[in-house]
Amino acid sequence: QVQLVESGGGLVQAGGSLTLSCAASDSLTSFNLMGWYRQGPGKQRELVASISSGGIAQYAYSVKGRFTISRDNAENTLYLQMNSLKREDTAVYYCAAARGNTWDYWGQGTQVTVSS
Repeated sequence: QVQLVESGGGLVQAGGSLTLSCAASDSLTSFNLMGWYRQGPGKQRELVASISSGGIAQYAYSVKGRFTISRDNAENTLYLQMNSLKREDTAVYYCAAARGNTWDYWGQGTQVTVSS
């Protein structure tokens, strides 16, 4: 069973930065797609960013220009660099991985709280 373990969440002031990491128990090259989701208080889970096996990244409009997704295949780790954080970025962030076209594996989530 593949395990995805997120880390790097925490409390940060608005305008600050955080980098989330997601360590996978399987080689990242075995996944067609990897991504970061988030679920804020009282909100539905939303896709924040995704990256294909070929390195093509896509972002939600709300984070474009502020967040960067990347993958280190040698370290089997997915990253999410978050800059210029806003209060509305407060959420639990989840790592996800897909072998095909559906998300097969999920991490347990890491809390990001942005204070004003």
